[in-house]
Amino acid sequence: MSGRRTDEQHRVATPLELLFDLTFVVAFGFAGNELAHTIVTGHVGAGLIGFAVAMFATCWAWINFSWFASAFDTDDWLYRIVTMVQMVGVLILALGIPPLFSSLVAGAHLNITGIVIGYVVMRIAMVVQWLRAARQCPANRRAALTYVVAIVAAQIGWVTLIFLDITVLPLLLCALALDIVEGLGPVIAERRQPTPWHAEHIADRYSALAIIALGEGVVGAAAALSAVIEVEHGWTWEVASVGLAGIGLTLGMWWSYFTLPSGEALQVARGKGFVWGYGQILVFAAIAATGAGLHVAALQMEQPTAAGEAAAGGAAAAEAHVGVSAAVLAVAVPVAVFTVALYGLYTYLVGQFDRFHLLLLGGTVVVLALAVLLATTGVPLPICLLLLALAPAVTVVGYETVGHAHQERVLERLRSGVADRPAAAEPRPAPR
Repeated sequence: MSGRRTDEQHRVATPLELLFDLTFVVAFGFAGNELAHTIVTGHVGAGLIGFAVAMFATCWAWINFSWFASAFDTDDWLYRIVTMVQMVGVLILALGIPPLFSSLVAGAHLNITGIVIGYVVMRIAMVVQWLRAARQCPANRRAALTYVVAIVAAQIGWVTLIFLDITVLPLLLCALALDIVEGLGPVIAERRQPTPWHAEHIADRYSALAIIALGEGVVGAAAALSAVIEVEHGWTWEVASVGLAGIGLTLGMWWSYFTLPSGEALQVARGKGFVWGYGQILVFAAIAATGAGLHVAALQMEQPTAAGEAAAGGAAAAEAHVGVSAAVLAVAVPVAVFTVALYGLYTYLVGQFDRFHLLLLGGTVVVLALAVLLATTGVPLPICLLLLALAPAVTVVGYETVGHAHQERVLERLRSGVADRPAAAEPRPAPR
C-alpha cells in the first residue's frame, strides 16, 4: 500500500469494487421499501427520519471505503478478505433497517442495534486497512493514523448509544455529534497529508452507486406493480402508465446524472472533493426516495380493490391511506431534490453561477409543479406520473441541443483559471 498514482490513465472501478457495491442493493431496497410503507400508512415523519438515518449510515460507509480504495487499493488477498468483512457489515446494517422503522412508527425506544453492529463491523475493517496503509506508506502515515483515531472514537460512541435508554430526539442529536466527529477526521487528515486519490476513479465510483440506487428504485416499483397486476388480474392502461413513468424517470435521472462531467471538474478542483463527495449522499438518497415514491404510487392504485375486499369482509384490507396528490408528491419531491442537488454540487465544483442551469432548473420545477397541480384537480394518477417522467427530460433536451457546447466552454474556463495560477505543491506518492 504505497499509494496509487493520481495521474493513472483510464482508471475505473475494479471488479471487487463493483461486487462490493452490489451489497448496497439490499440496504437501498430495505430503506426504500420501508419509506414507502410508512408513507402509505400515514407515518410520514417516522418514515423520513428512518430513511435519513438508514441512507446516511449506508452511504457514509460506502464513501469512506471508496476514497480509501482510490488511494491505496492493492487488490491482494488480504485486501480482498478485509473487503469481504465490510460486505458482511453492509448486510448486517441492511437487516437492521426494518427494526429501525418499526421502532420509529411505534414511538418506542429507537432500535438502531442492527445498524450500529453492521456499521461497526465495516468500520473495524476500515481501521485494519488504514493501519496497513500507515505501516506501508510512510508518506501518508500521519493521515492514515488520523483516520484511525476518528473512526475508533466514533465507534466507541456508536456502541455506547446502543445501551442508552434515551428518547428519539436526544439519540439523534448524539448520532449527529458522532457523525461530525467521524466526518472531521478525513478533513483534518487530508489537510495535513493529502492521500493520492484519483479524481476520475472517484467519479466513476460515485456513478456506479448512482446506478445501483436507480436500479433498486426500478425493482421496488416493479414489485409493487406486480402486486397490482395480480389484484387486477392482468395489465391495465393504468398499470402500464405507472411502469412507463418509472422507466422514463429512471432513464431521465440517469441521463441527467451522467451529463455533468464531475470527474474532469474534480481533477481540476481537487480541494472541493469533500463537499462534493459528502453532498452526493443527498443525490443518492433522492434517487432511492424516487423509487420509494413510485412504490407509493403503485400501492395507491391498489387501494380501491383492497378497500372493496375489506368492505366485503375480506382479510386483505388495505393498509394504504394515501391520496393521489400525496402519491404524486412522493415522487415529485425527491425528483426536485435530486435535480437541485445535482446542479448545486456541479456549480460548486466549477466555481461559477450558471444561468443556463438556472433556466433548466426552472423548467424542471414547472413540470413538477404542474403534475402536482393536476393531481389536486382530480386528474388520474397515471397521467400525473407520465407528466412527472418528463421533468428530467428538461435537462436532457437542454443539453442535447445547446448544453454540451456550453459545458465545454465552462470547463475550458475552469482549466484556464487553474493554468493561470501557480501550481500547488501536491505530494507525489511513491511508485507502487
